[in-house]
Amino acid sequence: MARLIVVSNRVQPPGDAGEGSVGGLAMALAAALREHSGVWFGWSGQTIDEYTGQISMQRSGGVTVATVDLEEQDRQEYYNGYANRTLWPLFHYRVDLSAYERSFSEGYGRVNARFADALAPLVAEGDVIWVHDYHLIPLAQELRARGVKNRIGFFLHIPWPARRLLITLPDHRALVEALFDYDLIGFQTEDSAAAFRDYVKAEAEGSVDEDGRAHAFGRTAQVGAFPIGLDVETFEAAARGEVARAEYERMVASLNGREMIVGVDRLDYSKGLEERFLAYEQVLEDHEDLRERVFLLQIATPSREEVDAYQDLRARLDAVSGRINGAFATVDWVPIRYVNRAYRRDELAGVYRAAKIGLVTPLRDGMNLVAKEYVAAQDPDDPGVLVLSQFAGASEQMERALIVNPFDRAQVAEAIAAGLAMPRAERTVRWRDLMDGLRSSDVNAWREAFVKALMQA
Repeated sequence: MARLIVVSNRVQPPGDAGEGSVGGLAMALAAALREHSGVWFGWSGQTIDEYTGQISMQRSGGVTVATVDLEEQDRQEYYNGYANRTLWPLFHYRVDLSAYERSFSEGYGRVNARFADALAPLVAEGDVIWVHDYHLIPLAQELRARGVKNRIGFFLHIPWPARRLLITLPDHRALVEALFDYDLIGFQTEDSAAAFRDYVKAEAEGSVDEDGRAHAFGRTAQVGAFPIGLDVETFEAAARGEVARAEYERMVASLNGREMIVGVDRLDYSKGLEERFLAYEQVLEDHEDLRERVFLLQIATPSREEVDAYQDLRARLDAVSGRINGAFATVDWVPIRYVNRAYRRDELAGVYRAAKIGLVTPLRDGMNLVAKEYVAAQDPDDPGVLVLSQFAGASEQMERALIVNPFDRAQVAEAIAAGLAMPRAERTVRWRDLMDGLRSSDVNAWREAFVKALMQA
């Protein structure tokens, strides 16, 4: 059996299945690495004064982990710069927030070259390499330049933008050309795969076969959609555990007879949090009978706090939530509980189970596993209702949720009201259909489908 080498910007060694820092993706990749006696390679998350290329090797959870440290300049230009100030906003359709600076693209190229320098000596004949996400698009190109001829696959965890957006990126053609050094290019959704194929045909003067093979830049790559799933069994086990049960009981006690709407997101402009708060405000304005009977718990974990756009977002959300609470709160009821901290996955499972509505309304998202976690955490005898954005990748699979346009405040508000009023019989039927889908396309099925396609590419 060929050895599998997984490459990602950051390495997440497997640990406690309930920890918030290690989710289903890490568990699935760790399982594949153990099965194939593989290696997980990436940045340690640490910075040093001068880059050395020295690799730190260790065993964690039965997985061999190989990491390198980067310079502070690398972190600023490659990670905070090109990855998170150029590609992330552009790929999430926020061209207005994309920053194009030469130092960013230079740092991006430099770090991918450094990764290739460090990784290439670890690659043996017959190894299969699986590269993850937008941080490392040029990595295969760099590895090929160093003589690596192994099968290399790439999976993008975030959306791929429409062609007319992508061409606003300076050197967009070079970025796409780099992808053609991969044998397999995988996307979360058919929508993203179609956008990529459109670019190949319209901008790269290429072609795409009916079987998904794309031809451009004198090379061929297999292209497909591989929607990532939830680690259903592991998550359900965590949801039945003591930590989840204690958190559920704590939440039920805090409800005081009221019903809860829950949102759990990283603090990011792609998640539509401001629009969500305003839609919830619309619910309170349109349905006076719901006042003091319901509240929104929004958990928003801070991220990328060095980036100005995230600082601005946090300030706006503080202001909007404060205004709504000031307008509607009474002496014993606060309409929005807004929390900026991280929780363990098993704690969140208890929170999800106590919520009548799961509100997942990103403006653009690759998949959004929170939607799937909310469903998996529900009480089968009295499940809640998922309100889901049509622009989350999960909406292609979770049609039995209440699908909404997150930009349409009135539509989101009415979906929330409809979910709160939905009879138990309808909630149960919708939940069963959603759970059937989660089980049939879980994270292990995703992993196996991608690895199999890569082996055959």
